[in-house]
Amino acid sequence: MNSFAVEVEDLVKTFGNFVAVDHIRFQVEKGEIFGFLGPNGAGKSTTIRMLCGLLMPSSGEGRVAGFDIMKEPERIKEGIGYMSQKFSLYDDLTVVENLHFCGGIYGLSGSLQKEREEEALGMAGLKELRDRMTRTLAVGWKQRLALGCAILHRPEVLFLDEPTSGVDPQARGRFWDLIHAAADKGVTVLVSTHYMDEAEYCNRIALIDRGRVVALGTPRELRRDPRLGGVLVVECVDAARAMAILRQAAGVRDVAVFGQALHVTVADEMQAPERLSALLRERGLQCSRIEAVEPTLEDSFVQLVGRRPMQERPQP
Repeated sequence: MNSFAVEVEDLVKTFGNFVAVDHIRFQVEKGEIFGFLGPNGAGKSTTIRMLCGLLMPSSGEGRVAGFDIMKEPERIKEGIGYMSQKFSLYDDLTVVENLHFCGGIYGLSGSLQKEREEEALGMAGLKELRDRMTRTLAVGWKQRLALGCAILHRPEVLFLDEPTSGVDPQARGRFWDLIHAAADKGVTVLVSTHYMDEAEYCNRIALIDRGRVVALGTPRELRRDPRLGGVLVVECVDAARAMAILRQAAGVRDVAVFGQALHVTVADEMQAPERLSALLRERGLQCSRIEAVEPTLEDSFVQLVGRRPMQERPQP
């Protein structure tokens, strides 16, 4: 029995001469929370739209819930839930009216529809707001409603395209509690995001850049990718000047602001602290702290996706 809810092999999507998705391949196990992490324009939404049967691939192969994305896009639509990054429900309907409308689209009716609507209201914490006009809801509550509508028919696979864009951090945390609750019930979740903290909630992550998967693994595996160098945390009074100096230093791959400190990616973390500390002292800068630390997912993202030109970035 196939344990994969989604399988993709050499998937390509072009628009004229522009390659939006470039021969990507991955597999997602049933019940897994799988994240697409990448900058805007990386190909995340295009990939999701192809997997949802909303956009025909230019070439390649893929299966979602056992159906071929090339030959059976309509069958795929029947068995998935989809939530776009822009709120797409009706502001001039109440919360429960939106649920009722979506239930009708999915073919629900009678007592079954009523049961599912109550289940969705309870899951999303919207029972007390059931008769509120949707336009009066805060963004975070609207996203909860959209999620409730997307899982009303109990889909095998749930696609969430940057679902928390524009949502405040506290509401984002509550929304992810709902995602994990759905996964605990066996729903496979594919979610795109550009928030590093959200990516940490995923079982596995695909880092996508310019239409290509440049890294794939668990958050822990990506933080320890062998293509990365060591990471030092540097704390100086004049962080801007320290950054300018360190960026020119031999063996330094990257320097990024991290809170009140700097994260410096180096080729050799064993010798770098003493050497860079001496360099900064020579330039008249005293550091209160310079030491090796465990890389964060953001460090990995910067190195594998971030600032360097495409030809200089590590390849998977």
